[in-house]
Amino acid sequence: MPHPAHAMTPAAARAQFRAGLVDHTSGYSAGYAQANLLAVPKDYAFDFLLFAQRNPKPCPILGVLEAGQYNSELLPGGDIRTDIPKYRVFKEGELIDEISDASNYWRDDLVSFLIGCSFTFEGALQNEGISIAHIDQGRNVPMYRTNIDCAPAGVFRGKKVVSMRPIPASQVADAVRITSRYPAVHGAPIHVGDPAAIGITDINQPDYGEAVDIPAGTIPVFWACGVTPQSVVMESRPSLAISHAPGYMLVTDVRDLQYQVP
Repeated sequence: MPHPAHAMTPAAARAQFRAGLVDHTSGYSAGYAQANLLAVPKDYAFDFLLFAQRNPKPCPILGVLEAGQYNSELLPGGDIRTDIPKYRVFKEGELIDEISDASNYWRDDLVSFLIGCSFTFEGALQNEGISIAHIDQGRNVPMYRTNIDCAPAGVFRGKKVVSMRPIPASQVADAVRITSRYPAVHGAPIHVGDPAAIGITDINQPDYGEAVDIPAGTIPVFWACGVTPQSVVMESRPSLAISHAPGYMLVTDVRDLQYQVP
């Protein structure tokens, strides 16, 4: 069933989050793309841009806000420091805070990377009759650290993170086909089936988000995830990093169809 906020405009959703609403954003503002955030000091920005270029599946860049810039065409009239429902703050790789307003931690030398999010293609899956378990069950999407190495760049290195959606066996090929048309928001899955093959020991214990009930007759399907930079930050230990909290995304003004390829 549709999320109660599916008809909300992106600007209205951001205004609610700016006012203090904290909610995971899967199902918000149907038809509009969502984005992950990673903001790092300018001294680390080139290294991260190179890291993203070498790892386009987990880190597809939708936009970059220069140091001191708080909005862009992805969030016109918005503020990257306040318009995400929940943020995480890392110092030297350690998670030190989760907050709904990042203004007190923000610095004028932070460069913000907006990274594609798989929530963007969920509407396309639903339109083809493929149900999304975490939406149907009112939960945050389950996400897992894997044993798959990212290609390192500069100071950044670490393992890929994936999101999981259980898909009926008869619809897995359709899910691959549909999501492959959205390369800017992770595209086709990177693994189908056995979680242990990518280092996930217990599918009912995600590293981020919430576990979902996996109906009989479905197969776990794993997409590269924009939470990967947070896992990489924890391993690479830059002096400061600010991100969205997993599942609590930036709702942008860009139509999801803009990221669909023929």
